[in-house]
Amino acid sequence: MDVSVVAIVFGALGLVVGLAAVLAFQFSKPRDTTGDVGPAVPDGISEVLAVLPSAAIVVDAGIDVVKASPAAYSFGLVKAHAVTHSRLDEAARVVQASGLIEEFDVEVPRHAGNRYRSLHVRVAPLGSYYVLILCDDFTEARRVEEIRRDFVANVSHELKTPVGAISLLSEAIAGSPDDADAVRRFSGKIAQESSRLTALVQEIIDLSRLQDTAGADDEPVDARDVMSEAAARCRFAADGKDVRLRIEPGDTYCVRGSRELLITAVKNLIDNAVAYSPEHTVVDLWMTGDGDTVRLSVTDQGIGLADEETERIFERFYRVDTARSRSTGGTGLGLSIVKHVAMSHGGSVRVKSAPGAGSTFTLVLPLDAGASPAPDDASNDVPDDVPASATRYPNEG
Repeated sequence: MDVSVVAIVFGALGLVVGLAAVLAFQFSKPRDTTGDVGPAVPDGISEVLAVLPSAAIVVDAGIDVVKASPAAYSFGLVKAHAVTHSRLDEAARVVQASGLIEEFDVEVPRHAGNRYRSLHVRVAPLGSYYVLILCDDFTEARRVEEIRRDFVANVSHELKTPVGAISLLSEAIAGSPDDADAVRRFSGKIAQESSRLTALVQEIIDLSRLQDTAGADDEPVDARDVMSEAAARCRFAADGKDVRLRIEPGDTYCVRGSRELLITAVKNLIDNAVAYSPEHTVVDLWMTGDGDTVRLSVTDQGIGLADEETERIFERFYRVDTARSRSTGGTGLGLSIVKHVAMSHGGSVRVKSAPGAGSTFTLVLPLDAGASPAPDDASNDVPDDVPASATRYPNEG
């Protein structure tokens, strides 16, 4: 073979091998993806997210999470680098494509139970590459608004009933002015409905006052003075049914808070006991302490409550027997007020009852250790019927 031909062949082979080596080296180098990465997240965004009251999430063009606040993780909105809720993911993609702000409400499940968290969501572009998701928790605000709507509806209904009755009774009197018996009968009914209307308005005022002033009064209060004054305010109603209010003598306990609100709470318990007690029976009032709390208890010999009723009786406007409540002038607010007074004083209210066996309601309050409340003149208004000892009702709690 000609030497020149051999040289050409080997030269070509060398060129091919060289090109292959160059290509292999190039492909073996790590790919430079700098051109595929978006702009850096603005400085300080982590600090801003940490102090925002909202749950906040920053996602990139691929809707991968690059920053998220602790609240976002706490609400379960973010897991690893992904947005867990489909509605938020969808909104982020829409905003990324359109550049327009999205705003909506959504409910997301809580970590435990069947309850949901209500969120108001705002999704907005953050520059040209990122998207910001802000979620405000308005679960409590929604609950309060629902309570307010229910309260207004219930109050309207309760006010309408006595007002309508008074109107009809007034027309009846106008139609029979010469019938003295009818006038007396209808006048008595008007007085009864007026009293019920007055009681309802007063209890609404009490609830409003409780919400406005809860925690405002913080003074030592003699618990026995509270019980004695509450009993004195119930004497007229008790005498009308020949129900004996029997206060058990004992130690004096001191609590902190509003004397007037505490009297209102105990008075409501006594009023309730008197209203649901048969005539010629006894309502026992007594208190005990255990070093940390004092328990003010009211025990009646009334109709008692079933277990399912004891779970609801502290709800606003709930009444065990609507017909009986109307005859006794009940409004369904008294025990709700007791519950709110107890909570505002760091305490609670309990009930122990059984159908046909009466009920014991107990207001539990934290003691104010070491305080010495000044005696009030009203503390002397103890009902005349105070025996040397008082028999507690068998189902006391």
